[in-house]
Amino acid sequence: SRRLCKARSTWISNLVHQCWTSHWSVSHQRYLIGVNRLSANQINIRIKIKAPIDNVWAAIADWESQGDWMLQTRVWVTSDIRSGVGTSISALTGPLVKSGFKFGLLDKMVVTNWLPPRLCEVDHVGKIIKGTGKFELTDVSGEQEVATIFDWSETIKAPKVVFLLIYLPTYLGVRISLLRFRRSLTNR
Repeated sequence: SRRLCKARSTWISNLVHQCWTSHWSVSHQRYLIGVNRLSANQINIRIKIKAPIDNVWAAIADWESQGDWMLQTRVWVTSDIRSGVGTSISALTGPLVKSGFKFGLLDKMVVTNWLPPRLCEVDHVGKIIKGTGKFELTDVSGEQEVATIFDWSETIKAPKVVFLLIYLPTYLGVRISLLRFRRSLTNR
């Protein structure tokens, strides 16, 4: 049992040593630590908005106004199509983007599914951000209140290590942005 543990330990130690010596290329080193292995990583956020579903849809589908409530983000349409399948959108996010600086993370998207006032799906097609995104609205109005459930989700294709580094700031940024969106609809 001890010999087996020592043999495994020696084997792992040798493998790590080989990985970081000149015998292995950088791509082999990255593969070993998982940098080149892309996986589908999910982020989901749900909020309830006390507004009619048609009002929520109109506000969320107004691409350029998303920068009003999204943290440190400017959004614009890059296609002739302004809504529906085939619409291309870009979003630039960075600490000084709203001050006019053009430095940040560029997210390019194309709408792939469009079912007003319920569902919009996009593919992230940029050089850095890959994956899919979706917002889905559900009318939960009753006799006592008018309300809509907003489900936002992203499937980000990235190495697990990278995703773990960006998960918390991404989740918090989107959550805060969606709460600002909700406030913008309920304060009208």
